[in-house]
Amino acid sequence: MTLKNKLNIIDSSELARQEEKISKKKALEMFETGYLDSLEAGTFESLAKIHKYLFEDIYEFAGKIRDINIAKGNFRFAPLMYLEAALINIDKMKQSDFDRIIEKYVEMNIAHPFREGNGRSMRIWLDLILKKEMGVVVDWSLIDKEDYLLAMERSPIRDIEIKHILKKALTDKVNDRMVYMKGIDYSYYYEGYVTYKTEEL
Repeated sequence: MTLKNKLNIIDSSELARQEEKISKKKALEMFETGYLDSLEAGTFESLAKIHKYLFEDIYEFAGKIRDINIAKGNFRFAPLMYLEAALINIDKMKQSDFDRIIEKYVEMNIAHPFREGNGRSMRIWLDLILKKEMGVVVDWSLIDKEDYLLAMERSPIRDIEIKHILKKALTDKVNDRMVYMKGIDYSYYYEGYVTYKTEEL
């Protein structure tokens, strides 16, 4: 089923192509205009602003908390009734060192606050925290797809794997456009488009 969109596209493959094209252009714009650096690192508000910027030309729900329960495979993300409380708690989590930053990233992934586009938005959000707190970002091109996905699946129970994978890929090239865009490409060419099971409320 194709998500309702502002482009009035009913073919899912075409929507995926247009979503990639538009959101990548917007992601680059965020970087080049300095918009990203104006955001407060590590808050849900900043994540919502990133999501809105990326997808506002495509979806009405850009930047808005989802109003459905979603799952991927056998994993259910935070139930809607607890989602807002979870986001408040994530905002309060410390981000003073690498381990705490990744723990915050893992918790935000469990929350999965948006109907679509969580991975892309959260990757940019994570790099913003790392950049402001530690002067580094992730070079996503150094990360193996399968290792990352398996580590993220296991991260709610055991986060040592995802910490190890991300730590090995850190770089101090925080203002490098190519490094930044590798992170955007990663969302499409490595992770692909996620099919969620939804439960309309």
